[in-house]
Amino acid sequence: MLQENSWLTDTRDRLSHISLGLHWIIAIGIIALIAFGIYIEELPRSPEKGELIGLHKSFGILLLAVALPRLFWRINRGFPIPLSVQSQWQESTATAVHWILLIGTLLMPISGFMMTIGGGYPVGIFGFELIAHSEDKIEILSEAGHLIHGLGGKLLIALILLHAVAAIKHERLDKDGTLSRMLGRSLK
Repeated sequence: MLQENSWLTDTRDRLSHISLGLHWIIAIGIIALIAFGIYIEELPRSPEKGELIGLHKSFGILLLAVALPRLFWRINRGFPIPLSVQSQWQESTATAVHWILLIGTLLMPISGFMMTIGGGYPVGIFGFELIAHSEDKIEILSEAGHLIHGLGGKLLIALILLHAVAAIKHERLDKDGTLSRMLGRSLK
């Protein structure tokens, strides 16, 4: 039987359904979008590539729609309580990685907007236009968006891998239940 506040309350032994849901939606979404983006980038210029870019942008907008509430959730609730004692450098690194991942999930779609708007293209979601195209291109906005999107994607790949390795380390070496808790299991 679920505890009364299991949807909203993170405890040391169990994360709330909202925390878990937001985490896994963002994790799966950002990994899929990065992989899809790498695939699209390698394709030759064609109408099909344009359609795939449109899908990438649409799912990016959906990701942003989940990443914003997640940011506010984490600001309001804080990050989960660590389950084992770590050295100061490990705690500092974990905090920095969590914040960079959180901010990165916002910056990737925002930098996509920057590239799109800067290039004079419309911003839309699954064919529904949210912002019309413009005859005027904003080169500096487009270039800044490309820089952030390119470097941000590479940084996120590295940090996602580090994050996964740290979770496995907690589970296998520290045996503190961190990964189990992230999979929705109660530690009690």
